[in-house]
Amino acid sequence: MSLSAAELRRYARHVVLPQVGIEGQERLKASSVLVVGLGGLGSPAALYLAAAGVGRLGLVDFDRVDESNLQRQVLHGTSSIGISKTESARARLHDLNPHVELRVHDEPLTAANALALIGAYDVVVDGTDQFATRYLVNDACVIAHTPNIYGSVHRFEGQVSVFATQGGPCYRCLFPVPPAAGTVPSCAEGGVLGVVPGIVGSLQAAEAMKLIAGIGTPLVGRLLYFDALTMHMREMSFDRDAACPMCGNDATPRLLDDYDSFCGTPPGYSDQAMPDDSMEMTARELKASLAAGDKIWLLDVREGWEYSTSRLDRATLIPLGDLASRVDEVPRDADVVVYCHHGLRSARAVSMLRHGGWTRVRNLSGGIERWSIEADPSTPRY
Repeated sequence: MSLSAAELRRYARHVVLPQVGIEGQERLKASSVLVVGLGGLGSPAALYLAAAGVGRLGLVDFDRVDESNLQRQVLHGTSSIGISKTESARARLHDLNPHVELRVHDEPLTAANALALIGAYDVVVDGTDQFATRYLVNDACVIAHTPNIYGSVHRFEGQVSVFATQGGPCYRCLFPVPPAAGTVPSCAEGGVLGVVPGIVGSLQAAEAMKLIAGIGTPLVGRLLYFDALTMHMREMSFDRDAACPMCGNDATPRLLDDYDSFCGTPPGYSDQAMPDDSMEMTARELKASLAAGDKIWLLDVREGWEYSTSRLDRATLIPLGDLASRVDEVPRDADVVVYCHHGLRSARAVSMLRHGGWTRVRNLSGGIERWSIEADPSTPRY
């Protein structure tokens, strides 16, 4: 694809690079990249890929912009709150570079549509934060022979690698099974320094551009680890697993029927890790019970700053990390309902208490976030 005069002016700083030049820029224009997830990682990746002149950019997300996103999801702004992330992204990226063709996929990536979506693009940037979707992206990329630019963040740390290239390892080679349910907090539960996904997403965009332009040494068989607190980077090398069920020598790659089940109940998972239905209470059920005058002892297992931001009336604060040493403060002869932000930490607290002999304890499903949405909109969300 030849470059127009306007494009030559726009991409001049690329063209003067000997490693890129006009040929490399034309490769970018002829390429297509699918960005899965338009959050903290997908935001910088999509911005830089559009600015770089990738010819066709696919945008996959089914969420809407929330105020709490704006601390790190720089693709969106205050005026986008409440609208779909794909529409927000389309407007911003078109304004950034109208030469790029934008294709919006306002839907979740599922086993039913993954192969069709991923197979239509040259490279995939995985900006998801759910293990089920990461395994799905990986498996579809292996089947479609599409390179997968992986990134993840946790608090002050980030990771980047390149999977599913020809002859290279895939995500399953490095992570054969997902972590036990409830052991890895989400960004909402564990927090994340806003700039960290910006750094990781930019690195993902750089890896995609290198693959497309055919320059440099991509992170194939290498996991780059970044720590913002110490400003250290380190690298771990790994090989393709010959016994990998997806890309190994004797593998017959196929998509699983249910990735949520695969990631929710991995080998060795204990039923004690998460409560069953009898240990759950919905926000509406709790509201009705409180309105009826039922005596319920509310236990908040979040951190102090969260409690100051938003809380339920008459709740007792015992952060999850302190619960083991303060467990005797929880009454055994009362109906106890435990809550946190989204229900993950409180589920672990319920399991801990049940294991310790508390029989009348339940988890508030969806946490205070769900309470604010379904029971009391005046409760602040964060």
